[in-house]
Amino acid sequence: MEALDIARWQFGITTVYHFLMVPLTIGLGLVVATLQTMWVRTGKDEYLRMTKFWGKLFLINFIMGVATGLVQEFQFGMAWSEYSRFVGDVFGAPLALEALLAFFTESVFLGLWIFGWDRLPKKIHLASIWIATLASVLSAYFILAANSWMQHPVGVEMVDGRPVLNDIWAVLTNNTLLVAFPHQITAALSVAGGFLLGIAWFHLWKRRRDGIDTVNDDGTVTVGSRPETGRDKTDYSVWIKSLRIGAVVAMVSFAGTALTGDLQGKLMFEQQPMKMAAAEAACHDGTSFSVLSIGDVGAKNCDDVTAVIEVPGMLSFLANGNFDTEVKGVNTLIPEYQEAYGTHIPDDPKYGEQAGTEIDYLPVMSVTYWGFRLMIGFGGIAAAAAAAALWVTRKGTVPQSKWLMRLAVFGILAPFGANSAGWIFTEMGRQPFVVAPNPSFTGIDQVFMFTAAAVSPGVSRAELLFSLAAFVLVYLSLLIVEVKLLFKFTRGGVPAAMPELLHGDGHDGGSSGGLDSAGGDDGTGSDGSNGDGSGGGKTKQPDDVLGFAY
Repeated sequence: MEALDIARWQFGITTVYHFLMVPLTIGLGLVVATLQTMWVRTGKDEYLRMTKFWGKLFLINFIMGVATGLVQEFQFGMAWSEYSRFVGDVFGAPLALEALLAFFTESVFLGLWIFGWDRLPKKIHLASIWIATLASVLSAYFILAANSWMQHPVGVEMVDGRPVLNDIWAVLTNNTLLVAFPHQITAALSVAGGFLLGIAWFHLWKRRRDGIDTVNDDGTVTVGSRPETGRDKTDYSVWIKSLRIGAVVAMVSFAGTALTGDLQGKLMFEQQPMKMAAAEAACHDGTSFSVLSIGDVGAKNCDDVTAVIEVPGMLSFLANGNFDTEVKGVNTLIPEYQEAYGTHIPDDPKYGEQAGTEIDYLPVMSVTYWGFRLMIGFGGIAAAAAAAALWVTRKGTVPQSKWLMRLAVFGILAPFGANSAGWIFTEMGRQPFVVAPNPSFTGIDQVFMFTAAAVSPGVSRAELLFSLAAFVLVYLSLLIVEVKLLFKFTRGGVPAAMPELLHGDGHDGGSSGGLDSAGGDDGTGSDGSNGDGSGGGKTKQPDDVLGFAY
């Protein structure tokens, strides 16, 4: 592998891992702020419990997001110094705004929210979480402003071969950004909705498994109570409301994602026609959308790709809002790109091992084609599952089926998959450019950068391999820590965030019992004791060994 390939793998791995945290942080933050608003307005204890439980998971994810996000900035200087020189004059403004205005605000007010319980007035404390959450949304806006400029350069002039910013407002109102931002926020909400739904389903199922809630002959639920473990009738309200709120959020956000995604497709048709063609494995000009194509979609020459299932006119609708606009295919676009940007990488030392090589303007179609479909498919599955969950729980609880519970829990991954697939498609579909050129009048002509020119010239393969291995090991360690923390507090339920709910104030699930005792994960020992060290058994229930998904 060349240094460029290793650098791309390194940035791709760290970015995708970091991006697992981003949508959940944004979406769950908005949900937690809304739940606390409901508590302040109504005074109902169930909303307080929901705020503290989901807030605990939000904080775990936020901390990991900060830790993994810091690496992104380091990589710009370590492996992509030429890229940093090229875009630095443009990126300086939005990234500085993100750090100084958004991230600092987010961190300060999140600290007030964490330590302000019972210290700040209710409304001031509520304002803290709203300011922190909205700051995270603003942070996403500035980051997307930088990324959207890479997709569609605006607001600059070329000076000595470098783009120099002359209109920050153009960068912050880039039409690519104005569509990408709501698309990402609705996608983040879909992640939060699926997260609420899956975890709430698990806890409702666990209440039925443990005999707390029972189902009557007519299918309605009789809510039981075990106050000494914190699993009372209010606990039931926490989970049923969380499930139904999550389902509604997932459905509404999918609709928003679909609408904004349609707008993104139309911009892609204008700004990056090769990405559009690669997403459809469209080798020839046409109007039909490929539901399924076969052939060597990863080859440089895609003449052997055959569409098996097509929807006539649908590609034209996605591209231009009608059913008869002919969309250019790969075989038409490649000569146009070669004429505009050359057939070979310039024979210049800054291109390193890539200097003088032939330019492949076709992205890896196996990635773009399936990435596009996985994005839509996972999103649709999550929305359909949310609609089914609303119907199944209409009488007040979930079925007793363990397999349905497992399906609901693993369904949490679907919107994560949609988000990751969408980002991979967006970034890899731009290749071989790290800053894509503008083929239309809506941007600044001839502002582009080949990815081959972006990598640091003084970094060797050995150094990149070492840093790649180091990052993978560190990120794997962080992943293990995060998953263990999320599992621990998820399994513990509301008492994991509010230990005062357990029998005997102050028990926090330590080694002597409580949430992580050797008995049940609800704080009860295997012999029915309270799990507080007063006679709890030491034998795990058989299904505990499989974790919270059983």
